[in-house]
Amino acid sequence: MTIRERVTFRPETEDDAEFLYRIYAGTREQEMRMVDWPDEQKDEFLRSQFHAQTLHYKNNYIDAEYSIILVDGQPAGRLYLHQDPGDLRIMEISLIPEHRGSGIGTLLLREIMDRAAAAGHIVSIHVEQFNPALRLYERLGFKAVDTNGVYYLLQWGGTERPQEAIAP
Repeated sequence: MTIRERVTFRPETEDDAEFLYRIYAGTREQEMRMVDWPDEQKDEFLRSQFHAQTLHYKNNYIDAEYSIILVDGQPAGRLYLHQDPGDLRIMEISLIPEHRGSGIGTLLLREIMDRAAAAGHIVSIHVEQFNPALRLYERLGFKAVDTNGVYYLLQWGGTERPQEAIAP
């Protein structure tokens, strides 16, 4: 069975809250290793940051696609997409650690790029400057078109910049 056959999606629901937090916390593991806090304090901090991110997404990207990535029918990540005129914004693409480096992220990014290209749109995403996935985006042809604090605004396709550059 190919990776493509193993990967499906379903809409995010309220029942996914703890899984979504686990994904979020997993993306901050390296950062949290550098902080000399008790585990309870790290968890409290991460939960408050996750809550703030969730509110930002829900308030600023009302009509976005909020999907759970499934591998063999089991939750493996999240994919949030928002269509603006001419710009398919990847708000979030994250996999739990056991599925990173398996080719799933590359597959999904290529499909997003194909979707955008078919519509004549660009693809954009904000990526932290120290995020290891930055190499993947660059390999796929994304280019940094702006910076905002610790984030690069990356863009693939077209030469026009999106209307706004807001860090998540």
